[in-house]
Amino acid sequence: MSYFPYLAAGWILLAGLYGLVTSRNLVQAVGCLAVAQSSTYVLLLAIGYRGNGATAPVFSDLPTDAPVVDPVVQALVLTDIVVGATVTALLLSLVIQLRKRHGTVDPEDLTGLRG
Repeated sequence: MSYFPYLAAGWILLAGLYGLVTSRNLVQAVGCLAVAQSSTYVLLLAIGYRGNGATAPVFSDLPTDAPVVDPVVQALVLTDIVVGATVTALLLSLVIQLRKRHGTVDPEDLTGLRG
């Protein structure tokens, strides 16, 4: 069992979170959030991968005892990609509305949103 995919997922998450924390532009922050969310793709694929020669679960040409990868994890990754794209589009539309109303995308300059 290799720990490299888990380390890669953690590194991608940390890179996205660092960009999110240090960002002074909301568009850039949304991009960094998408990067952080993409670490879940790597994590889910690492969980579903079985390294001993497993193939895709297409059963028409495989013997019944052949090792196959987990198709549920692959479906979860596809769902994660769709949800991530939807959330990114929603957040970018909110940033556009903030730009139209307040004239800036810098979180420090959005004084009208402070309580």
